[in-house]
Amino acid sequence: MPAPAPAPPTGRPRAVAAELVALRAQGRTGEAHALLCQAAAWPAGQLPELAAELARAGLAADWATLLWEAASLPPEQLAAAAAALGDAGREADRDALLRQGVARPSAEVADAALALGAAGRGREADALLGAFVRVRTAEEAADLARHDPRWLAPRLLQAAGLLPGARHRDLLHALRVAGIVAP
Repeated sequence: MPAPAPAPPTGRPRAVAAELVALRAQGRTGEAHALLCQAAAWPAGQLPELAAELARAGLAADWATLLWEAASLPPEQLAAAAAALGDAGREADRDALLRQGVARPSAEVADAALALGAAGRGREADALLGAFVRVRTAEEAADLARHDPRWLAPRLLQAAGLLPGARHRDLLHALRVAGIVAP
C-alpha cells in the first residue's frame, strides 16, 4: 500500500523545504512533486523566500520544477509570481518563469502580458512578449496581438526588432495580414 500523501504545506517555506528533503530521502518523488505543485500556487509573495529555502536545502532542481509548474498557473497568478520574483531581485528566476510561460496558448500569454501591464510591470510584460517572439511564429505573435492590438503590437514589434534575422519584417507582415495596423 502506498504511503499516505504529505500533509498540505503550512505556508512556511522552511517547513516545505524540510518536508521535501524528507520526501526525497524516502524516495517519495511523486509526493514531492505534488508538494511542489501546491507550493507553486501559493501567494506569489512567498515564492522568493521559498526559493531561498530550497537553495539552502540543496534543492535547486526542485526550485526549477516549481518554476515550471508556476508557469502553467492562470495568467494573473503567473503575472503575480513574475512580479514577486522581480521585486525580490530574483531576475533570473523571473525571466526563467516568463520564458516557460510562453508554452501556453497565445490567448493566455496575452492575458498574462496584459495583467503585467495593468499592474505597472511593463518590463516583465516585455520580457514575456520577447520570449514569445523568440520561440513562436510571426503568425502566432499576430494572433496574440489581436487581444489588444494597440498595446501588444508595438511591444511585439520592439521585441522582434531586437532579434537577429527577419523576425521584425516577418511579424510586421503577419500583423498586416491579420488586419492589425502596426505603429
